[in-house]
Amino acid sequence: MGARMEYKTTLLDQMRQVLRLTHLSIRTEEAYVSWVRRFILFHDKRHPKEMGASEIRAFLSHLALQEQVAASTHNSALNALLFLYRRSQHLVARARAARRARRPVAAAR
Repeated sequence: MGARMEYKTTLLDQMRQVLRLTHLSIRTEEAYVSWVRRFILFHDKRHPKEMGASEIRAFLSHLALQEQVAASTHNSALNALLFLYRRSQHLVARARAARRARRPVAAAR
C-alpha cells in the first residue's frame, strides 16, 4: 500500500480560493496574488502572520520612493494587502460567497 500524501495549501492558494469565492475578476486575482508574493519576498519570505502595520508601511514606502510606482499601482498593492489581512486571514470561517445587501422596496405614491 502506498503512503497517503497530504496536500498542504499555501497561503497564496488559499487567497486564490477566497478571491474566487468572492467573485472577483481573474485579473484582480492575478494582481493581488502577485502583490502579496512581492510583499512576502520583500520581507525575506516571512509569513504575513508574523508581520504587521510597520512591515506594510515599509513595503508601500519602498514602492513609492525607490520604485517610484504610479499612485494607481500603489493603491493596487495596498488593496491586495488589505484583502490579505482582512479577508484571507479568516479563510475557514468565511468560505461563503458574498451576497448583495437587499434594500426594501419603497411604496409608490
